[in-house]
Amino acid sequence: MCASTLHAQFAPKQQPIIDAVKIQFTNFKTVSDEAIEAHIRLRPGQPYDTTLADQSIHSLYKTKLFEFITIRLDDAPSGNKIAVFEITSKYRISELTFEGASKYKSKRLQKEIKSAVGQSLDGSQLKMDANTLIDYYQKKGYSKIKVTFDVKRDPETGEATVVFHISEGPKITISKIIFEGNEDLKQEKLRDVMKTKRWNILSFFTGAGIFKDEQFYDDLDSIREYCKNQGYLDVQLNDADVTFEYPSESRMVIVIKLNLGRRYYIGNIKISNNKLFPEDKLMKALTIKTGDVFSPEVIDENAETLRDIYGQVGYLDTYAIPERIPNLKDGTIDLNFVVHESDKFFVESVVVEGNTKTKSTVIIREIALAPGDVFDLIRMKNSQLRLQNTRYFDEVNLMPEATNIPGRRKLRIAVKEAKTASINFGVGLSNIEKFTAFAEYSQTNFDIFNYRNWFQGAGQKFRVRFSIGSRSNDFLLYFEEPWLFERELTFGFELFRNESRYTSSLYNEVRMGFEVFFRKRLFELVEGRVFYHLESVRIFNLAQNVSPLIRSEKGYRSISKVGFTALRDTRDNLIYPTEGSRLEAGTELAGGPVGGQTKYVNLFVRGAQFFPTFETGEQVLSILGRTGTIMGYGGQSVPFFERYYMGGPDDLRGFGYRKVGPRDSTGESIGGKTMAYGSIEYTVRVMEPVRIAAFYDIGFLNKGELNWNPNGYRDDWGFGLRIFMLGAPLRVDLAFPITRNKKRTSGKPEFNFSFGARF
Repeated sequence: MCASTLHAQFAPKQQPIIDAVKIQFTNFKTVSDEAIEAHIRLRPGQPYDTTLADQSIHSLYKTKLFEFITIRLDDAPSGNKIAVFEITSKYRISELTFEGASKYKSKRLQKEIKSAVGQSLDGSQLKMDANTLIDYYQKKGYSKIKVTFDVKRDPETGEATVVFHISEGPKITISKIIFEGNEDLKQEKLRDVMKTKRWNILSFFTGAGIFKDEQFYDDLDSIREYCKNQGYLDVQLNDADVTFEYPSESRMVIVIKLNLGRRYYIGNIKISNNKLFPEDKLMKALTIKTGDVFSPEVIDENAETLRDIYGQVGYLDTYAIPERIPNLKDGTIDLNFVVHESDKFFVESVVVEGNTKTKSTVIIREIALAPGDVFDLIRMKNSQLRLQNTRYFDEVNLMPEATNIPGRRKLRIAVKEAKTASINFGVGLSNIEKFTAFAEYSQTNFDIFNYRNWFQGAGQKFRVRFSIGSRSNDFLLYFEEPWLFERELTFGFELFRNESRYTSSLYNEVRMGFEVFFRKRLFELVEGRVFYHLESVRIFNLAQNVSPLIRSEKGYRSISKVGFTALRDTRDNLIYPTEGSRLEAGTELAGGPVGGQTKYVNLFVRGAQFFPTFETGEQVLSILGRTGTIMGYGGQSVPFFERYYMGGPDDLRGFGYRKVGPRDSTGESIGGKTMAYGSIEYTVRVMEPVRIAAFYDIGFLNKGELNWNPNGYRDDWGFGLRIFMLGAPLRVDLAFPITRNKKRTSGKPEFNFSFGARF
């Protein structure tokens, strides 16, 4: 066979020439030929190209106007081909109605679904819309909701009418959730693992007490998992084990029947295959012992503990597999943690990715590992926690990565940045300040020198706030650099102006000035703060009947002072602590070597301890205490506006604002120079974000300095609510005074409400 014959045999087949492109509808026509031709890439006079044909069909499908599209090649009189696009059009929705909907208007329901008049008919979308309506009604409490739909098509016009048939049923709330067969498991514990809750008085705000299908069946999974971690490894809970009872048309009782089976306990425990560490050292690290309830979750935690022991000294790939040997006779399960040891690794390099605005140095300075260090798994986890606590990122992931160098691993830091800027506008209320409107901008990842990146990325903190109220107005500008000169030393300053008329009806007060501070961790969990503070205080608009003490302070007075505070804070949460403590002690020196018209020394101590009590409702007992004394020197007395005051929402809640302590000849509060205050408060979470509280307050405020005589003490008791909203806890308290001037009292209760935590 000659070469020319082979070439002819294997040469690519020549595609036919297209004489024309035609459009043919298999049903009704809903789109003009010109609109379709805009998507077709085949052209007359060119060879037929399958790639261009496929691209044309794909582009037409993307319009969502057509049900089916095919292409065929017909013979042309010239011997070439005609490309014919066969198109089956979708129906267009001409009318969409809701039948049976009496609780919500059609306009409201239309906002919940995606199908609409003028769109192409899509059967799968209609099914999703029906489910969306069911979810919407269930969230509103209509658990018996049923939604179906009908479609009427007109093949002549290509139009379709869609009707959603809605059977709303009554609005139903969950009155009880009952467990049967739960044996040693308390009902309250089982309910705590569920997101489905019973209806209560606060459900109007929280949305609790409404049955939601998807959420409830997720709850069943959570119950199964909880039971297994209580030792009931064979627990059975199926959909058929749940019954819904309706004692009335509007109330639902959920009955969940558990088949727990046998409860398993831990038998003998041993660790094997370990060479680097002796078994007795590894055994001491375990938190489990023979006789404990067998909990898969706790077992996995102990396996992770063993991994951390090895990882702390660089053996990163070491892991422990807990082998389980059941003893069917006595219901125990023996455990053998089989250790698989690895080589030791060092840090080769640190790589940061995902930071689009935050500087890499801001991230790396939080890392407790550096190139050349032993790759410590614990330090890596602590570094990840530190990065998470900066709140610059929504996601933080630290992991070791392999390299080409034996015994070396790369530390990879992957972050997903969070929104760190916020602009807030709003109004506030309290029983001290009747009405306040405010505007605030804050940025927790500020960069004062980077205008190109909208002043973001250096880890600094910036805040500016304006507020105006019925009895006050305020301005605050705050800046903080947490790593001054790339050292773990915080520098910051604030500028402020505050005008208040709520402290007294006899005078007005304006304070304005600035403060500069440095803060640094001194040792362990103790941090120190030094500051310089300069402000001007103006007392004006004095009433005719003010006492000589207040009148003597009319006009301006400067206060220049330095101070130092030491703080140790181990709270697990800054807003609602459940355990840990906060202890702060400090001193201030005004006047003398730092100038100013005011001379005094202030000493104070503040502390709080939090004790978790019962898991149900996350119950917490908190004990809070404060004491302090302020002393004038150089022949000067402490001005009344720098003294301590008591009474109101932040201390003695059973007494009016600043109504406890020394008074002048007119009966006006003038503050004291020595104070002490204590409070016991017990809170219980009833649901997110609401807690109920009961409390007792006691304290005294004496006229003289260094006078801790408690004879003039006051105390009160009360109860209240803690509601987390607008990023802070709203405290609502009703307090009843007990002792007034050494006598039992039946004084009127005080109602207090304010924002923020009490420390």
